[in-house]
Amino acid sequence: MLSYILKKIHHSFWTLLGVVTTIFFLFNVLPGDPAQMMLGQNEDQTQLAIVKQKYGFDQPVLTQYLYYLNDLSPLSFHSNDSDDYTFLESHSYSYQPLFKTAKNTVVFKFPYLRTSFTKQGKEVSQILKETLPNTIILAVASIFVALTLGLFLGVISALYKDHWVDKTILVVSTFGMSLPSFFSAILAAWIFGFLLHHYTGLEMTGSLYELDDFGEVYQLKLKNLILPAMVLGIRPLAVVTQLMRNSLLEVFNQDYIRTARAKGLSEFKIILHHAMKNALNPVVTAISGWFASLLAGAVFVEYIFSWNGLGKEIVNALNTLDLPVIMGAVLIIALTFVLINILVDVIYTYLDPKIKLNP
Repeated sequence: MLSYILKKIHHSFWTLLGVVTTIFFLFNVLPGDPAQMMLGQNEDQTQLAIVKQKYGFDQPVLTQYLYYLNDLSPLSFHSNDSDDYTFLESHSYSYQPLFKTAKNTVVFKFPYLRTSFTKQGKEVSQILKETLPNTIILAVASIFVALTLGLFLGVISALYKDHWVDKTILVVSTFGMSLPSFFSAILAAWIFGFLLHHYTGLEMTGSLYELDDFGEVYQLKLKNLILPAMVLGIRPLAVVTQLMRNSLLEVFNQDYIRTARAKGLSEFKIILHHAMKNALNPVVTAISGWFASLLAGAVFVEYIFSWNGLGKEIVNALNTLDLPVIMGAVLIIALTFVLINILVDVIYTYLDPKIKLNP
């Protein structure tokens, strides 16, 4: 198991390096001067020159790419020359020095995602720290809705195969898969947050924490989670329902299920103790992919409901061409995909002992 995980981590490293390389060169071919983006309307030639030197924008693109890798790497090399971008004193992050030479210092640190162009020098890591938890909470809530309802509806649909109940569930789930998130978000906000507000008590917009009426203290508003979680969970719910139905129907034809029925076990015990475990493999695959996708796909839902998460922050960064924030967010999403894929492979061995992890 350990050797397999180490192999996956090795492959993941090259995957993340490819993502970093792609997003760096993609955003660096965009028109516009990063130094001017940082200074806004207050720039002059002297200030532009200072900013370009400070952040390495006056260097060739390849050199800037190496600077970016050096910032991201936990083991980084820093020049002792105060005019160099990698000069250690010009970086505000905490570090642990390893050794020092006449020209360079090698340190150990957390990956540095640089600072925002538009938020008065605020570090990207701090922005992500403030917004990512809200998106994770929203994604977990959406997956919970999809799993609980999807597994239940999938089992019901399999038990009543070709019955009107089964056909109704299939039609509704197909409709749910084809419904765009931005449209369902607008529809849900209008119906439950506006038309039925008197009965539901739900708002059209709102985040997990909001300022009180005096604008002094942030208060927890769990009810604001309901609509975004339901909307974001519609498509994975439809996928889980159909996957669970089809997987259960396939498992029902296995010999061990026939044996369990011949022994007189109840249908409930057969499903719960025998069929469910083996039928969950395709569901786990789908949910793992959906969870990572929800971090990226929550953009429209968060923006429509004004949910202060990573998706809304990405939209704001795109509107202002805040490249460090965009690149940091994309990198975090890619890292999430990688970690979830490793976790799912490990879960497979528990759900189906016949699956072997080849190191």
